[in-house]
Amino acid sequence: MIVQDVINYLEELSPLAYAEDFDNVGLLVGNKNNPITGILVTLDTLEAVVDEAIENNCNLIVSFHPIIFKGLKKITGKTYVERVVMKAIKHDIAIFSMHTALDNAWQGVNNMICNQLELSNRSVLIPQKQTIKKLTTFVPKTQAEIVRKALFTAGAGTIGNYTNCSFNSDGFGTYQGNENANPTIGERGITHEEAETQISVTYTKHLESQILKALFKTHPYEEVAYEIITLENTNQHIGMGMYGELKVALSETDFLNMLKAKMNTKCIRHSNLLCKPIKKVAVLGGSGSFAIQAAINSGADVLVTSDLKYHDFFSAENNIILADIGHYESEQFTKNGLVAHLTKKITNFAVVLSKTNTNPVQYF
Repeated sequence: MIVQDVINYLEELSPLAYAEDFDNVGLLVGNKNNPITGILVTLDTLEAVVDEAIENNCNLIVSFHPIIFKGLKKITGKTYVERVVMKAIKHDIAIFSMHTALDNAWQGVNNMICNQLELSNRSVLIPQKQTIKKLTTFVPKTQAEIVRKALFTAGAGTIGNYTNCSFNSDGFGTYQGNENANPTIGERGITHEEAETQISVTYTKHLESQILKALFKTHPYEEVAYEIITLENTNQHIGMGMYGELKVALSETDFLNMLKAKMNTKCIRHSNLLCKPIKKVAVLGGSGSFAIQAAINSGADVLVTSDLKYHDFFSAENNIILADIGHYESEQFTKNGLVAHLTKKITNFAVVLSKTNTNPVQYF
């Protein structure tokens, strides 16, 4: 197994195509073709984490936060970032980061928080836009079924919980699932050989490369005519934050005590209590001030997040309780989720959960 194989497994969980534009995700250090001896999973990559990887014979570190975020003009060991990169290169250790790709994933960071709080009826808080695309092409009628099956095998027609599509012999589609992937066909007359059939399918954008590869491989024309458009539909399974419901409504103080215990945090900074029960809970791991209005709009009774500034608490406007549990604390279970995912996929060598506490914030 090589580094790229592990990356492929991780992208099944959270494709890098859905990371935010400002982010720096992917393989940051190392060669994707190097054989793997072991994997260490961590929230942050510090020197102590690289030492831990060396001790455990792991030559791939899967890190949530990217150690290289801003551009590096020099690598002299002056900063902790430079020292980490130097040590990793010296010991031939690759570093892969997921960050906001995992933030936006349905089974990602926020789902892991929901698991800790045992929330049900979960939905994405801020769905990501422009993630759904539509491909339209014309194919000779006799070749249409071959092309259509190839596109579906490559992942077209599957969005969110939409999982199946089939076509009747009369050319009309039957669909199953919760999302409308909108595969359609039509016909047009041409002046030579035979009639063409229009094939139109939707797909999530991270699949575009493999869908086009399938189209070019099976389409009978030497020059394939096709059109791709980006749809305005928001993707209900990709985006920042989540909200869900507690099994039983709690008083505000009972909820805060439960939150403190389940998220293993020493203190919670919060806005004014509103003297009403807590039932619907919004969560956003990491810095979440930008989600306050979305949480209010969702009808949530509380937003659990971190890194709120003084004036952010005024934004609650007595419509919601804002609970800041700390940045590390909000994301701490991410590495456990990654280990669980990789362990299911890889059984022939170790996937190690880092024991290094990388939280830079201390409490007195």
